[in-house]
Amino acid sequence: MGGVPAPVKPSVKVSGAFALYLSEIAYDEQAKKSPKQQYSWEKTKRTSINYFIDVVGDIDMEEITREMATSYRSWWIERMVPGDEQLRPAKPNTANRHIGNMRRLYEGYFTHIGEEERLNPFRKMFFKDNQDTKIPSFENDWVRDRILAPSLFDELNDELRLMIYVLIETGARTSEICNLQSENIRLDHEVPHIAIQPKGRELKTWTSKREIPLVGVALDAMKQAPNGFPHYRDKGELVSANLMKAFRLRKLFPTSEHIIYSFRHAFEDRML
Repeated sequence: MGGVPAPVKPSVKVSGAFALYLSEIAYDEQAKKSPKQQYSWEKTKRTSINYFIDVVGDIDMEEITREMATSYRSWWIERMVPGDEQLRPAKPNTANRHIGNMRRLYEGYFTHIGEEERLNPFRKMFFKDNQDTKIPSFENDWVRDRILAPSLFDELNDELRLMIYVLIETGARTSEICNLQSENIRLDHEVPHIAIQPKGRELKTWTSKREIPLVGVALDAMKQAPNGFPHYRDKGELVSANLMKAFRLRKLFPTSEHIIYSFRHAFEDRML
């Protein structure tokens, strides 16, 4: 008499594992994100998985080998050093992010099904980035003489215009400012301030939860927006894009490396 046959494992393709990753495996990672944050998070992960599927195929998770992972890495090398000079080369950090997302999917899936000891084919696979990616800050004179010039932003809508002044004096991120709620704008305290808190959304790091005094043009701006900026709530990327456009039109970036985030670096420099 024959023995009982071993149960056959259902085959799960990369796309299926990713669907499971979204719905169950990475639930905790998404739980505190706002709808916009969750959308951006999923979009980046999905892009990574789609890249792998395009290069290697939507194969069963158990069929992924180190050789396939190496082929995927080689594909990124070709994108970082394209033969066509008209193609913009991919950055090492971009490749690392997408390879890393496949590594996390593989680890998360097999841990989920109880095979956490399985060797990850994407292990220790990354590129070094020797480029200086430090974002330059705005000089104080530039802010005072150019950016704070009277009537410069009169053509912008009120919320965008006021957020510029809050950026200058607080060092807060655009995503933090546009998501301020009325209870976090404390103008009647002995020291007027805004409170950056994870209400309805996830903060970038645990140290991002903080209180920031309001002074100068930031205090004047928040007095005009005691309820925050409802039109741009949970739309930090839109705020950054609109401000980048406004600054370029007015030639307010000293160099091509400057961006809106340069306000945050300028604030940090003043704190030194």
